[in-house]
Amino acid sequence: MAKTVVGFFDTYPQAQRASDELVRNGFRREDISIVTNKERYSETEHEGTAGAAVGASTGAVLGGAAGLVVSMIPGIGPVLAAGPLVAALVGAGAGAVAGGIIGGLVDAGVPEEDAKLYEEGVRRGGTLVMVKADNSMAARGAQVMNQAGAVDIRRRGTEWRSGAKHMSGEQQQTAQQPGQRITQKEGEIRVPVVEEELKVGKREVGGEAGGRGVRVQTQVHERPVEKQVQLHEEHVNVERRPTNRPASSADLSMQKGETFEVREHREEPVVQKTARVVEEVVVNKEERDRTETIRDTVRRKDVEVQPIGGHRGEDDSDFRTNFKSAYANTGMTYEQCAPAYQYGSQLRSNQSYAGRDWNAIEPDVRRDWESRNPNTWDRMKNAVRYGWDRMKQKVS
Repeated sequence: MAKTVVGFFDTYPQAQRASDELVRNGFRREDISIVTNKERYSETEHEGTAGAAVGASTGAVLGGAAGLVVSMIPGIGPVLAAGPLVAALVGAGAGAVAGGIIGGLVDAGVPEEDAKLYEEGVRRGGTLVMVKADNSMAARGAQVMNQAGAVDIRRRGTEWRSGAKHMSGEQQQTAQQPGQRITQKEGEIRVPVVEEELKVGKREVGGEAGGRGVRVQTQVHERPVEKQVQLHEEHVNVERRPTNRPASSADLSMQKGETFEVREHREEPVVQKTARVVEEVVVNKEERDRTETIRDTVRRKDVEVQPIGGHRGEDDSDFRTNFKSAYANTGMTYEQCAPAYQYGSQLRSNQSYAGRDWNAIEPDVRRDWESRNPNTWDRMKNAVRYGWDRMKQKVS
């Protein structure tokens, strides 16, 4: 049974990448539909992110590989579409609306409530990607779209209704300099801490698609055999013996013609074959469950807060005092150790270390420090530890 997988993207380049990735994962390009806002598409073209020329007249087919068709939809304006969904947008003649985006999606099995949100998303400048797939490929199609940046259309609809303004990834990068974050309100900056979560599922593998097993075939072979048997046979011998004696009355009575027969008898072998079962081959399946450990890596974006313009006076003075007792005879200057003191004091703001003691976090702290300052941990670990302990005392 065919299923419809729909993804909504903030920009056309995102949607195009999702479409290309679907093709690389075994989906037919002719089964993939794309609907995008013509004005936003034109903007991205001028920025050099799209290569197809935009047709000016209604219903015109665009050049290049995209094959997009222009259609005018009331309440939305001009849209560009490609794939099976074009039939719902372009009617007979010159681009008249046959069913609109909502009608095309509903006909494809999308709930009307979601179809309205997708249409609103296109009106606001987004791009829609839809693909028809069977049950075995539908989940893969959804995964590909999610990885390409598809947004949750229902959550986005809630944001629209609440009046929240959403900016796409490209728009955010344009609106802010590297390292800056969007200010939610005056005097407040929110920096999200993002952490990946590993989820492991399973699927059945069998049959001709890589499953292991055995194939049992029977064949008949002939081989020569021999057996010995004792046979009995008779042979007739004729012997003439010369004699010289007077004939008796019995001999005289036998002077008339007579015939005598003596027949030979013999045995011959008789062959008979009897089939016997000498072995049985039994094939069955043994089932068992096993636990397999899946190892992978997940990423986490931590946030470090560093003061601008040097250390705070109180902390700096305390760090200098500790430096004189701990590092005075090492030949290093305080300026060399100051980053380690400051780094240790900032560990308290890292939520992954909250509620843990130094011995528990030291291996992780060492790896993080060495990744930034290779081969310096042994010299700087006391300064890092002191910064950690001082902030712990101040929090307590």
